[in-house]
Amino acid sequence: MLKYVVTGGRQLHGDVAIGGAKNAAVAIIPAALMASEPCVIENVPRINDVTVMLEIIRELGAKVRLIGKNTIEIDPRGVKNVSPSYELVRKTRAGYYILGVQLGMYGSSIVSMPGGCDIGVRAIDQHIKGFNALGAEVKVESGFIHAASAAGKLHPAHIYLDQPSVGATVNIILAAVLAEGQTIIENVAKEPHIVDLANFLNTMGANIRGAGTDVIKIQGVKRLGGCTYSIIPDQIEAGTFISAVTATGGEITLRGVIPKHLECITAKFQEMGVEFFDDPNDPDAIVCRAEHRPMRTNIKTLPYPGFPTDMQAVTTAALCTASGASMVSETIFENRFRYVEELKRMGAQIQVEGKVAVVEGVDRLTGAPVRACDLRAGAALMVAALGADGVTEIEGVNFIERGYEDFPGKLGGLGANIKVLTVPDVETAEVG
Repeated sequence: MLKYVVTGGRQLHGDVAIGGAKNAAVAIIPAALMASEPCVIENVPRINDVTVMLEIIRELGAKVRLIGKNTIEIDPRGVKNVSPSYELVRKTRAGYYILGVQLGMYGSSIVSMPGGCDIGVRAIDQHIKGFNALGAEVKVESGFIHAASAAGKLHPAHIYLDQPSVGATVNIILAAVLAEGQTIIENVAKEPHIVDLANFLNTMGANIRGAGTDVIKIQGVKRLGGCTYSIIPDQIEAGTFISAVTATGGEITLRGVIPKHLECITAKFQEMGVEFFDDPNDPDAIVCRAEHRPMRTNIKTLPYPGFPTDMQAVTTAALCTASGASMVSETIFENRFRYVEELKRMGAQIQVEGKVAVVEGVDRLTGAPVRACDLRAGAALMVAALGADGVTEIEGVNFIERGYEDFPGKLGGLGANIKVLTVPDVETAEVG
């Protein structure tokens, strides 16, 4: 097991390259199974969630070949309709996208209930609603999801989601893309990675319109072909670096971003006093400058284009040293404040009542031993540690590595002082 040892109090300066979007990659990789020919996917982040998803599709019969550091080729021609192992699916929430893929290809699928971070209830009722409308009967028995169409294939449908669920939107798109006729999905999620998935499928020959709006229309096609496609940059990774420079002060340039995708994030950080500039020599870059102590602000997480729930923890960490009191309202997941107790160990003044946290800014945080409890919580502890006085030891960094590629290395390139140490796995040692 690893831990990060962070010596804080250093400003961040320099350029950082933003990698491919985690949430796009874990949807696009299983979608490649639906092709009749190999697909080459570029800008794939080297993170644990992607590693697990690649193991899942290999288990189903796909051949995966690494072409470059962040480029892979997926050959789906050996894929069979078998159930992925419980041990793999439990490691990532995105494992349930195999349901949509197999239903679309074969009309049936059996997948165990997915894992991922414990940030609250993430029900699959909207997935089931969509699958039912497409003609599949769905049962959850003994921890497995059984879905099958009596007709052996799905039919088109008009589906209205009760709320704009990202997972349900992805799964219904995957299931409907080969269903003959027109499927209409209303009140869908509009996140950039939904658009990226639709663009990938369209590059393969699908007919999907409306991704990024409230209504997606899918005209089913008979087959999908191979393609070469590059995944969009990760808006949450970019936002995490913005949080980091806000906490430390300094000036950094984010390279390889889509500025439009970041507007829901940069608008809030502008309220906190961070300045943003375009790079006249690079349209895919944003310069972030934080010269003063952050100013207080209020945050409410909402579906895109609202403030992302995945940015809540890292922004709260930056607000710990803001001038005045800030209010953070979490409307998506109920367990997203579990990291607060760890920030308190560093001197943060935060009070949580239900889905609302009140953050009273302090002059400085102080380094302390802390432990990550989920992916974004781990990133929040890193942001807090970078701005704190003294040394912070962060354990549970396996959560961080689920979603950030070479996080210590990229921060080190900006001037941060981070050591990665190996520590004994106490539980394993005791069992052995």
